[in-house]
Amino acid sequence: MSKLTLGTHPFLLGFDQLERLVERTAKTGNEGYPPYNIEQTSENSYRITLAVAGFAEDDLTITVEDRQLVILGRQGEETGERVYLHRGIAARQFQRTFVLADGVDVGAAIMEHGLLHIDLKRALPETVIQKIEIQKGS
Repeated sequence: MSKLTLGTHPFLLGFDQLERLVERTAKTGNEGYPPYNIEQTSENSYRITLAVAGFAEDDLTITVEDRQLVILGRQGEETGERVYLHRGIAARQFQRTFVLADGVDVGAAIMEHGLLHIDLKRALPETVIQKIEIQKGS
């Protein structure tokens, strides 16, 4: 007996890309920097919050490509004016990726108190009922 996977199950037509999506999500990495929260703010909206202390708005780039939300952080080069006796605030660059479901759109991105908030909204699909006419064979 062969093992059925989600993409090859006979009743799940057109879901073969779901397995690829799960694989792509697993490859985004499990690094812990920067820390983030994901919260559901209403039935159809979400908010991702990243702790980006030390980053300015110009140091951050937010893009959506191929249903992936990518947040990139790169701080500018320091001029050497500062001499740190202790440097405990991370200043490394990062890339954090989130895979978005179809119908989830990125709204506003707000920076406040060292936190980057990104609002997401899921559009409700319209219910479509389609009647298929049966044609007579020859």
